[in-house]
Amino acid sequence: MKIPANDPQRKSWVPVPDLSDFPIQNLPFGIYSDSESDHHVCTAIGEHVLDLYELHTRGYLTDLGFKSTDFAGPFLNPMMKNGKGAVRNLRNKLAELLDLTDSRLRNNDTDRAKILKSQSAVTMHLPVEVGDYTDFYSSIEHATNVGTMFRDPDNALLPNWKHIPVGYHGRSSSIIVSGQSIHRPNGQTRPDDNQPPVFGPSRLLDFELEMAFVTFDGKPLGETITTGEAEDYIFGMLIFNDWSARDIQKWEYVPLGPFLAKNFASCVSPWIVTLDALDAFRVKGEPQDPPVLPYLQYEGEKNIDIQLEVGILPEDAENKQGGEKIVSRSNYKYMYWNMNQQLAHHTINGCNIRCGDMLASGTISGKEPSSFGSMLEISWRGTKPVQMPDGSERKFINDGDTVIMRGHCQNNQVRIGFGEVRTKVLPAKKFQQ
Repeated sequence: MKIPANDPQRKSWVPVPDLSDFPIQNLPFGIYSDSESDHHVCTAIGEHVLDLYELHTRGYLTDLGFKSTDFAGPFLNPMMKNGKGAVRNLRNKLAELLDLTDSRLRNNDTDRAKILKSQSAVTMHLPVEVGDYTDFYSSIEHATNVGTMFRDPDNALLPNWKHIPVGYHGRSSSIIVSGQSIHRPNGQTRPDDNQPPVFGPSRLLDFELEMAFVTFDGKPLGETITTGEAEDYIFGMLIFNDWSARDIQKWEYVPLGPFLAKNFASCVSPWIVTLDALDAFRVKGEPQDPPVLPYLQYEGEKNIDIQLEVGILPEDAENKQGGEKIVSRSNYKYMYWNMNQQLAHHTINGCNIRCGDMLASGTISGKEPSSFGSMLEISWRGTKPVQMPDGSERKFINDGDTVIMRGHCQNNQVRIGFGEVRTKVLPAKKFQQ
């Protein structure tokens, strides 16, 4: 299907710098506020945000079936409730209004002053109210690396891994937006296998480089979504940093899996890039051998070529020699299990999906060490420290470090970006008995 908003020849009357994440072909959705507006839906264009509530109340969007209340509030969920077709039409309309050849908003100084604002002058918020959150484990390189470290290298993957998209249900309440700092978590660890566990701050705090997708309303409880239907229920994608306390996890995860090692914080980018905007960047996925069961089979190119990177910025880096260190350059196209398969598997037992649910990919790692998606792999369980520009080294993440994740798609015509996820780690809070 041809999507007018994706036309690579489109130019916007709003200036868009070279290598911007937000050309007119992107038009992601987010929530902003400033001194004049309290939590409105917006899109990004170049270095500006476009206020959709003001657009609607001033008559620019009234022919699309949305209500003004769909664009006024702390989350995108009311807008998303209108469904895939309505959001597609909305994005096409925004592209039309921002097109270089369209003068309606461009030449209306009064409206433009209320609708178009500098990104540097606004505050971005968590874009969706996340009802349920699921974390998958869908990178074969990551799963193999972890299995090699902690189990028999010759049997790194568990017997089920190539048959089902392995996942677990996480905690949605601790998903936060880029820019919000986190505290190092406290918990039980067992540093000496011959001694009882101890309590204190995690010493092996780690990031996990992931992408997540957000859903529209799915089908009722008891019904399933097929791989062929999956994209009708996927709103868009955002960068996801699934923080992990490796030492807490090692002690607690048997027999029921991740708990306190994972639920203290997960961080997302403030912009959700629609699946429509990513259409030009689809690629073939990894060969799946052995063949998957019929309900997991799919047609077409379902992986997406998203270039990703992770940087670590030490505290007060501007006062020291050096600065940010890029520790990983990876790509979402490496995923063994794709979004269509993940959603089909999630619902094959009749589990219902609701508007705003967030499903994360699991750590994204490639074959080369430079493309590993966690410090557990990059430092190989702490045996290969990373040298920082200021002369220090990292096995895991230190207090005061800021972890920055970025992502974009690019071909010879257009670049579509996701913004960034930036999170600073503060010291653990003291435990009060």
